[in-house]
Amino acid sequence: MVKMNRRQFLALSAASAGTAIFAGCTKGRANNTQAVSKSSNLPQVHQSQNGLLELDLSASESSVNLGSKQAYLLTYNGQVPAPRLEANPGDRVKIHFTNNLSKPTNLHYHGLHIPITGNADNVFLQIDPGEQLTYEFTIPENHSAGTFWYHPHLHGLVAEQLFGGLAGLFIVRGELDEIPEIKAAQEEFLVLQDFALDNDGRLMGSSHMSLMSGREGDLITVNGKVNPSLNLPANKLLRLRILNASPSRFYRLALEEGTFYQIATDGGALSETVEADELLLTPGQRAEVLVRGRPESGRYRLLNLPYDRGGMGMMGGMMGRGMMGGSDRDNPMALATINYEAAVDSPVPTKLANISALPEPKTVRRFELNHGMSPAVGMAFLINGQPYKSDRLDTKVQLDTVEDWELVNTGVMDHPFHVHGNAFQVISRDGQPEPLAAWRDTVLVKRGETVRIRMPFNDFAGKTVYHCHVLDHEDLGMMGNLAIEA
Repeated sequence: MVKMNRRQFLALSAASAGTAIFAGCTKGRANNTQAVSKSSNLPQVHQSQNGLLELDLSASESSVNLGSKQAYLLTYNGQVPAPRLEANPGDRVKIHFTNNLSKPTNLHYHGLHIPITGNADNVFLQIDPGEQLTYEFTIPENHSAGTFWYHPHLHGLVAEQLFGGLAGLFIVRGELDEIPEIKAAQEEFLVLQDFALDNDGRLMGSSHMSLMSGREGDLITVNGKVNPSLNLPANKLLRLRILNASPSRFYRLALEEGTFYQIATDGGALSETVEADELLLTPGQRAEVLVRGRPESGRYRLLNLPYDRGGMGMMGGMMGRGMMGGSDRDNPMALATINYEAAVDSPVPTKLANISALPEPKTVRRFELNHGMSPAVGMAFLINGQPYKSDRLDTKVQLDTVEDWELVNTGVMDHPFHVHGNAFQVISRDGQPEPLAAWRDTVLVKRGETVRIRMPFNDFAGKTVYHCHVLDHEDLGMMGNLAIEA
């Protein structure tokens, strides 16, 4: 296998601030829906049975133990991170949702290719405090296996509610899980979140400056824990499913003295395993990697390397320091430690999945990502010079077609771009072909960069959105409405 250089490989990233260590991770796959005690601070696991995944899910403010600190966060079923959901292609999903928050909310199933209307992945639904709604949909029979997730998506409140803790994994099992080397690996799920808390453990409000840059907290957790640890038994591969569930923070990951073997991105399996020194996870992105021990016992430190995601003037100097004014943004930070026992050279799979190239389309659209001023909100983040308006139709496409979208970042900050309900392939960056064949639903567009993506619109018609996944930027206007017409 060939190591790719940093520019070729970066698929996802992290500003420094805080330390965290792998541990307290949920292990393996559940045979039945299981509830893990709250005292363990591990999320419950709900797995489909006989083709049905059904559960009660409530959003509320709850007291949660974050390490040695008592925190009052926004939770699903009283847990941070939220319960992990697992299903298979073809399964029906019924989620009986109750909003016990003080503000309206809803649910978005990030990365799932399911209906974008009705009571499925419909971000235009509003569930007011005290109201209930049953989300119901069927996962398509041909849905890819992968690491997906769910979180709130009511425009104007997205960053606030995600920053409060509302996020959970949604796993779709499938062919990737049955590859022998992967099936035999020790499976762990890592949900990366950051928080800003006052001395009483209450969520802090965000200043105007932090909203402009995208809010970051000085407390980073892995699965709701601070500085947990993880042990890898001898002669085992470790499979890590990693989710960046922070609203703004980039996680740039490196395994000190070790190597990542990446097997999947947002949209599922890669065509073949890629060996790499770093992973860049922007907000909303996921990655799956394999890690293996060495012939002698030892440990790996997972490092969070510095990353400058840009800014405006003085604000740029504050990027990555967190809302509490941390000062270590220029230094690598230890995020995790993996202790491993002496091991043989465990084999890593090579071929994973067939990723067919999409046909070159006739339609090419251009989307400029920038910022400006809006009479309604002051500083606004824009797409094609316009802040978001709920009653405006920005883009109209035809069902069962393929289009190229050119994403041009003319601003001074990096923007991860996300399309709801439809995965895409990255074709080129600044005119240079993308070396990594993969399906994605979120792509980083660096400041000054032009990224071309190719996207099929299949199966589901209706109205949805595309936006920057630095969620303060989305709430401040960097979003557009997309109509897929049959």
